[in-house]
Amino acid sequence: MAFVVTENCIKCKHGDCVPVCPADAFHEGPNFLVINPEECIDCGLCEPECPVNAIYQEDEVPEDQIVFIEINEELSAKWPVITEKCEPPADANSWEGVENKLSLLER
Repeated sequence: MAFVVTENCIKCKHGDCVPVCPADAFHEGPNFLVINPEECIDCGLCEPECPVNAIYQEDEVPEDQIVFIEINEELSAKWPVITEKCEPPADANSWEGVENKLSLLER
């Protein structure tokens, strides 16, 4: 079972979760991070590092965020691996907790 990055990461992308991942399972897109479910070793180190609480264990993803299980799988196959903390967007804090951001996901 893998961990999943969900909607609250869209346009936030703080990246605190990335350097703690021993499996290099994170992939970076323009305004979102995803976890490759094939690479994730289910260690749980990333979850508490996320300042916007966007990471869940696959079987604990909230019902309204289930689509992100497939999104993580799909986009991790397309986006490059990231192993170091990325610089969050300048307006990242203003996007924390904003709902219905899926349409803003840049693929």
